[in-house]
Amino acid sequence: MNTFRRIALPGNGPEDVVCLPDGRVLTGLDDGRLVAVTPDTDAVEVLADTAGHLLGLEVLPDGAILICDHDRGVLRLDNGSGRPEVLVDTVDDRPLHFASNVVGAADGTVYFTASSQRFTIDHWRSDIIEHSGSGRLIRRSPDGAVDVLLDDLQFANGLVLAPDESFVLVAETGASRITRYWLTGEDEGATEVVLDDLPGYPDNMSIGSDGLVWCALASPRNPLLEGIFKLPARARKVLAKVPEGLGPAPEDVVWVIAFDFDGNRVHDIRPKGVDYTFVTSVAERDGVLYFGTIVDNALGVYSLD
Repeated sequence: MNTFRRIALPGNGPEDVVCLPDGRVLTGLDDGRLVAVTPDTDAVEVLADTAGHLLGLEVLPDGAILICDHDRGVLRLDNGSGRPEVLVDTVDDRPLHFASNVVGAADGTVYFTASSQRFTIDHWRSDIIEHSGSGRLIRRSPDGAVDVLLDDLQFANGLVLAPDESFVLVAETGASRITRYWLTGEDEGATEVVLDDLPGYPDNMSIGSDGLVWCALASPRNPLLEGIFKLPARARKVLAKVPEGLGPAPEDVVWVIAFDFDGNRVHDIRPKGVDYTFVTSVAERDGVLYFGTIVDNALGVYSLD
């Protein structure tokens, strides 16, 4: 039987969730605290505090943690705790804001997404409505060089690196699609759509213990919003300034999918009647799903049959 429960956190906005090798679950809060949660006991340990706003996370094989801090950029935390080092805080001589998700390659290369060049996270709805496509995929090389690989993504969000490191998959929330960017081979630098016309808006992604790519769908697609996307750019910019309460709103739902690296959907999970909503991340370990969100102060835990 499927079961759902909440694990209370000492703060709000656990936007991303990552499974640690020791069985704990890593997440970050909107006040800059990085915490590790023990699912068996619901114990919470604060590992670090950036005093920013934490978003995407990645645990490296050596135990270091890569952190997307909306306010400070891309950070690295060695030894699992302490004071993080800033890896990237400027791109093209401009301050980096809204770093969203991050992965690390074996040679030390770091890839990360930035959702918007125009809006902050407090106004993420405005970026979606404006639909101008200013999201980016960015690379930091081991020597510290920073290069923009793609700069026209529709709210670039979740990111996963293929096990053989030949490509990354990027979730474009505003386009309801998953895009592949080739890192090696004859297609290096090329893109292709892996999953298109998704029924919801994809957010963070992660590779589960089952080898599948798990992706959170923050909300089903909204007919009003989809209609706005078809309007001229000038009209979209005007509508992006409408007060939040008057614009399209996300539907309350818990929804995640899983697919293989060829884009074949394997799971479509939408639990009913659970005390949780607006899932922005999902991590799978041994048949248990861990959910994160930006609108609550708890993690969700859902056991699969």
